[in-house]
Amino acid sequence: MIEPPIRTQRAERRQVAALCWRLGPNGLEVLLVTSRETRRWVTPKGGRMPGLTDAQAAAVEALEEAGVEGRIAEHPIGTFRYLKWLRRGEGRWCVVSLYPLEVKVEHDTWHEQHQRERRWMSAEQAAVSVNEPDLADLFRKFSKTIVV
Repeated sequence: MIEPPIRTQRAERRQVAALCWRLGPNGLEVLLVTSRETRRWVTPKGGRMPGLTDAQAAAVEALEEAGVEGRIAEHPIGTFRYLKWLRRGEGRWCVVSLYPLEVKVEHDTWHEQHQRERRWMSAEQAAVSVNEPDLADLFRKFSKTIVV
């Protein structure tokens, strides 16, 4: 039996994400959060926001989803793609610009703390924990730019 093709919308959605990082006792650490529905490990991300730069929007997502604040880079280190599944059963490709955010403050409470888990891990652990190969490559690339 031949399976019907997955229905996807043609237009790609643009999103922004924060690569939340810090220097820990063993070097570079990356903060990931779980997605609300599938519980996969992801970076804090969301849609672009009117009145904010994309970097500022990525910082807002980091605060809402991971409860962290810090110094956000003005330019992304790259982009990655993923297929977002919509409630009506359609998939939509999203292209996400990734902005490094050096974490300076980690809040004990935050907006989505009851919906997500957050975890610090090495860049390599983060790379093998995410489902998007392009995002994993960005973690590895970024880890080589940080001097410990």
